[in-house]
Amino acid sequence: MSTKYIFVTGGVVSGLGKGISAASIGRLLKARGYKVTAQKLDPYINVDPGTMSPYQHGEVFVTDDGLEADLDLGHYERFIDENLHTYSNLTTGRVYWNVLNKEREGKYLGQTVQVIPHITDEIKNFILEAGNYANADVVITEIGGTIGDIESQPFLESIRQVAYEVGRNNCLFAHVTYIPYIDGSQEFKSKPTQHSVKELQSFGIHPDIIIARCEKDIPQSVLDKISLFCNVDKESVFQNQTLESLYEVPLMLEDQNIAKNICEKLSLENRPADLDEWRAMVDEIHNPTKEVTIALVGKYVALHDAYLSVAEALHHGSFANHARLNIKWVDSEHLENPDEIFADVDGIIVPGGFGGRGIEGMISVAGYARDKGIPYLGICLGMQIAAISFARDVLGLEDANSFEFDENSQHTVIDFMENQSNEIKKGGTMRLGSYPCYVHDRSLLHMLYQKDRIEERHRHRYEFSNKYRPRFEENGMMISGTSPDNALVEAIEYSDHPFYVGVQYHPEFKSRPNHPHPLFTGLINASLDSKNHKQKEEEEAISVFENALS
Repeated sequence: MSTKYIFVTGGVVSGLGKGISAASIGRLLKARGYKVTAQKLDPYINVDPGTMSPYQHGEVFVTDDGLEADLDLGHYERFIDENLHTYSNLTTGRVYWNVLNKEREGKYLGQTVQVIPHITDEIKNFILEAGNYANADVVITEIGGTIGDIESQPFLESIRQVAYEVGRNNCLFAHVTYIPYIDGSQEFKSKPTQHSVKELQSFGIHPDIIIARCEKDIPQSVLDKISLFCNVDKESVFQNQTLESLYEVPLMLEDQNIAKNICEKLSLENRPADLDEWRAMVDEIHNPTKEVTIALVGKYVALHDAYLSVAEALHHGSFANHARLNIKWVDSEHLENPDEIFADVDGIIVPGGFGGRGIEGMISVAGYARDKGIPYLGICLGMQIAAISFARDVLGLEDANSFEFDENSQHTVIDFMENQSNEIKKGGTMRLGSYPCYVHDRSLLHMLYQKDRIEERHRHRYEFSNKYRPRFEENGMMISGTSPDNALVEAIEYSDHPFYVGVQYHPEFKSRPNHPHPLFTGLINASLDSKNHKQKEEEEAISVFENALS
């Protein structure tokens, strides 16, 4: 079977959820037995998002093979449940980088290098290689930005050429657009969508399906109007409403027969869809029997997308524990009264990050959770924070720190990894991608994973200093995970605590809504136990007080 290509574009405004629409389509095709891969083409000139501010870009997602990528890849992996790869994210910066390097190497044989064909050929080759690399039946490609953006034009021209070269029966264009609702007149407005499609058509791209984004149910008359004026048949206009959970979107689109429509247009067999597990997971979301509150303590909490995969992994863990999750976003720069801030909290998570801002607040939180018996999970920086806190409070090393935050510290319990230094260029030079970890057989980590050897994704350039390992272990901090050669500390846990775990890797990247990561399931479970224990103590205290009065 020829590889099929689906291109997802967006119109009217940004932030419509193109990524969720693309991921949902991928889920529905995979449920029909097709091998699916996905990619995001981003028009910004950065080579990758690895050096971009979390406030501008949100989190950086990392693949098994070490690609630093757009956060939409996280949506693709969570929905499609396929590990993505180096051909899953491309930026304008990377395109020009590749083309200019080829020009310098003489690979164009003296040609004048131009946007067409050299830039567009580079983009086309990347799209086609994604299918070959993943041996995929269907490649879903999301075009970043909004139709009309100047910087997107080479990508649009490239996908137009791909459709011409592979044949329109092997290619489908899906356009995600916004339908405003005017409260004053109680009207849905289709005109912005008409203009967006007209703009798309000016590039030689005629959408096969339109996904209309709206906060409310769109009347059929409005959908029919979109069909008429955008030259798309009525059965190919779908709506994507805002729902309680983004994991409902595939089911909403399935109910509208979007996958059937896509299969017909791509000459694919519309096989029966196996969505039983997904439906059961969504039912679980809607029927929690418990409630849990987790404090997420970080320095980028003003933009929740900076911790997108962590937040989603927490939700996955709550689904598995039949619990409704409340995330309490805590800015680590403002922690003046921890007893007040964490009074209603059942567990604490400190995720990754870089730089010295807000670090002392995180260190105090790690110590607070350790002393108060509050379940704690530290990820990457969060593990390093737990180590610094332990060194200061338990080992008595008052100036203990990371070399990243204080180069003059006499006790840098966290230091540069081998082959890392301040002289190394920042982009793509950290320890990136999937690495193995051996798990201590008498650890909480082993109980959660039920494995002796795991594979997890990394993104860091500092590590736990081995010269402090004996003192840590002698005082109750177990080294529960190491690299296979025992050279790198991958995980620590405090023995005298119900759940106090720090990991150098990023488990959130491998969590799925229907297959939650064991560390997040464990944190939620421990937090629920902590909440029940606290409630029982309060009830006993009230009973004692009432008996004394009587």
